[in-house]
Amino acid sequence: MNTVTRIFAYIKRSPALASGLLICAVAMTLLVIVFPQISSLVVSEVLENGRHEMLFPYISIALAAFFSRDLLNYLRIILNNHLEQKVIYDLRSDLYKKLQRLPVRWFDNRRSGDVMTRVAEDVPMMERLLIDGIEQGLIAILQVIVVSVFLFTKNATLALCALAPLPFLVISAYFYSRHSQDRHRHVRKATDNMNSMLHDNIAGIRQIKSYAAEEPELKHFNEKSSALKSATLKVMRAWAIYSSSMSFLNSLGYILVLGVGAYQIIHSQSEISTLVAFLTVIWALYDPISRLHQLNQMALSSRAAAERVFLILDTDDEVQAHSGTKLPSPANGHVVFNDVSFSYGDIPTLKNIQLEAKPGQMVALVGSTGAGKSTIVNLLTRFYEYNEGSITVDGIELNKMDKQSLRSQIGYVTQDAFLFNDTVRHNLLLADRSASDEQMWNALEAANAAGFVRELSNGLDTIVGERGVKLSGGERQRLSIARALIKNPPILLLDEATAAVDSHTERLIQQALENLMENRTAFVIAHRLSTIRNADQIHYLERGCIIETGKHDELIQLDGHYAKLCRQSLLTEQQQADN
Repeated sequence: MNTVTRIFAYIKRSPALASGLLICAVAMTLLVIVFPQISSLVVSEVLENGRHEMLFPYISIALAAFFSRDLLNYLRIILNNHLEQKVIYDLRSDLYKKLQRLPVRWFDNRRSGDVMTRVAEDVPMMERLLIDGIEQGLIAILQVIVVSVFLFTKNATLALCALAPLPFLVISAYFYSRHSQDRHRHVRKATDNMNSMLHDNIAGIRQIKSYAAEEPELKHFNEKSSALKSATLKVMRAWAIYSSSMSFLNSLGYILVLGVGAYQIIHSQSEISTLVAFLTVIWALYDPISRLHQLNQMALSSRAAAERVFLILDTDDEVQAHSGTKLPSPANGHVVFNDVSFSYGDIPTLKNIQLEAKPGQMVALVGSTGAGKSTIVNLLTRFYEYNEGSITVDGIELNKMDKQSLRSQIGYVTQDAFLFNDTVRHNLLLADRSASDEQMWNALEAANAAGFVRELSNGLDTIVGERGVKLSGGERQRLSIARALIKNPPILLLDEATAAVDSHTERLIQQALENLMENRTAFVIAHRLSTIRNADQIHYLERGCIIETGKHDELIQLDGHYAKLCRQSLLTEQQQADN
């Protein structure tokens, strides 16, 4: 479907507002010709024919016409504002809904600043075409038609003179539009680049300051900003030439009407009142034409923005996000990986994975960085789809399962515990919107987090800052565990949940994790021995393959890769204890 057509389709969602706007626009346009007609009558009837008694009625009609026009303009503005906000709301809602339905892999290949630009800037630019384009464009076209008809009823020759520049204006607009689309696309791309860098630098401001990299980053930002400035100036230079040329062509129309009208009066082919009417109303012909030129410029920019928004809206949804076989609730938590392989693009990540987690068991995944541990967890949550083999939960094939049904029964605690820039309460309610304060405090107690939450300035209603910046790493992690406890999932995924914390905090988190894992099927990724030594099954991965499997004591006796990892872990833990 054509981009512009798709944009205007949003108007159909508000037919009453659009119809009211149309009625006001048509009525206002018809009232434009009242004053020129009255002016002509005043000259011909009152001044030339001496009908002085008609002056007051004519003036009253003109006043009533202006009052009616401005009253309709007031109603038009009110309707326009409501329609504008409704359309913006619908566009942003559709775009955000789409973003939630996109697969995780899509976000892996997009910059956050790029996505933010499309929601915060491209949508309002689309709205300008939707609202201003319909309102101003419709009024302008109607006004040109009404005024043209009025002029032809007065004097066909002068009307043709007034319309003489129109073909040249249309041709010029065509050539300008033809070459401007790419210029506007370059502006949107440059805006993306600058906003993406700004988003990254704000998120990484601590790293920039710690490396004293303010000056190099400023230079880098200025380069992006300069590229945007250059792209914008190219658009503005083209517009300056186009706009000035259009204005000059309009002026030729005034000159033709004045010259030909005066010639006709001199040779008794027309009357002064007719020329007065033309000179009074001709602005109403050229002013909407000028507005159409401006709308053309706006439409080109809006279309470039719309293409980027529709590019997201046209992206395929996450497979089976809300369809497929439902996982019974609560699930038993019997998970089986059978000969599973997976690759990111052309890079093989997992090869022939075989593992089983029976209900209530703890399965540990260990190995060097990049071995594929987190990928196994990501496949289980269906953030990514496996290429070969089979994964089942309670006997149901994972790639045939409703994703929402699956994820509703999984608790996920990551190394980087993400918290929203909101209250403690809001972050906990992410797990269960209906949770009571008592449930939240019980979960906080089990997660060893109740103590520090009580000491916060506003308790549960304390704002934790962006990504939980006002809390320590251990506090963020314990809130994340409390959130998982509130969800009460039968399947639990722990990805380096005790990494990068001191030994005291680790003991608090470990105790919270033990409370969390009780009577649940748990997949645990960890390097520290204390986290995994009691696992029912330990799998050691190397380059996407499971090369050792067994319980802790069995793998120690094997004296292979896992035993070596344990010796390194014990040494590290001893050094931390000594410190």
